[in-house]
Amino acid sequence: MNESSCFTEQTKLLHHSNKIDPTTGAVNVPLQLSSTFHQNNLENFGEYDYSRSGNPTRKVLEDQIALLENGFRGFAFSSGMAAISSTFLLFSQWDHIIISEDVYGGTYRVVTEVLNRLGIYHSFVDMTNIEEVKKAIRPNTKAFYIETPSNPLLKIIDIQTISQVAKEINALTIVDNTFLTPLLQKPLDLGADIVLHSATKFLSGHSDLLAGLAVVKDQVLAERLYFLQNSFGAVLGVQDCWLLLRGLKTLYVRLQQSTASAGTLASYLNNHPFITKVYYPGLPSHQGYSLQKSQANGSGAVLSFELYNEELIKTFIEHLKIPVFAVSLGAVESILSYPVKMSHASMDEQTRRKRGISNKLLRLSVGIENVEDLINDFEYAINKCMVYS
Repeated sequence: MNESSCFTEQTKLLHHSNKIDPTTGAVNVPLQLSSTFHQNNLENFGEYDYSRSGNPTRKVLEDQIALLENGFRGFAFSSGMAAISSTFLLFSQWDHIIISEDVYGGTYRVVTEVLNRLGIYHSFVDMTNIEEVKKAIRPNTKAFYIETPSNPLLKIIDIQTISQVAKEINALTIVDNTFLTPLLQKPLDLGADIVLHSATKFLSGHSDLLAGLAVVKDQVLAERLYFLQNSFGAVLGVQDCWLLLRGLKTLYVRLQQSTASAGTLASYLNNHPFITKVYYPGLPSHQGYSLQKSQANGSGAVLSFELYNEELIKTFIEHLKIPVFAVSLGAVESILSYPVKMSHASMDEQTRRKRGISNKLLRLSVGIENVEDLINDFEYAINKCMVYS
């Protein structure tokens, strides 16, 4: 067992088996830019031969995310969608996957437009309703795919219960843990088999790289996913591995600050007459509030909300000074996005509306700015909207 496994999460981010280079004593992981590696003899190759198959810098990152998620092995991919797509390719023609209906638009796109062509079937289900999940099971159901909190409506799904249902039919449970990170939620400990991250987001935290991570619970899954990673080659470049390792060092303090501010901002918006609905699992009024408290150590730094008038979306966005209006989330700067035209643009309007993703909905990823500055900024933009309304 890794000696750092007994540390708290906060300490694990900094103190682990790779924190000091054994050759030089350097306190940062060496950047191994080699694409190929010399072999000392014909009979016995070393651990590394070609960087698509394995790289020392990437291995440190993969070991680190496995440690944080309490998993067997980690994998670093070139993007979150590369991690998700590679995981979906564990399945074969005629297999069936049950997917939470409130899911990231990129995931929706690859499921509906790529997996369909491969003969891999799917059912989108409100996975907050266990009975609906059970009704969707078919003889060929091989996996349950969960986002919790979901994107963008922050629905909370019971990971442990879904995992139990999956085990009863010998299916896998896959959890996208991007919103909470392993510091706030550990799906493998709750019975899941695979955890996924868009590491572009909170794990990196600085809007300066694309990365995806996956962690599996056992050796069999590790061998299967490694085969796909090596075969398709969508691996994370070593410079981005190094940047991501650096970002991980400050994850605890960043996430702590952002989560606290998100709770304060959610309460402010929830009590404002200009805002008709706030989606944030840290609010006692949220349907998944109790479940979130039982399976996670916090509510995260992402929330969504609806303005009372769709016509004022443009005015509201234009008068905000602090949040970046952009795609993505999980950075040190607050990021405001419009799901209809950004994260969920790949969904047609009818599908979005069926899932409750309205044209009045905005998603906010809270950064590490002073929360009073954020509230004042929102108040200013709301007041401008009320003048124009």
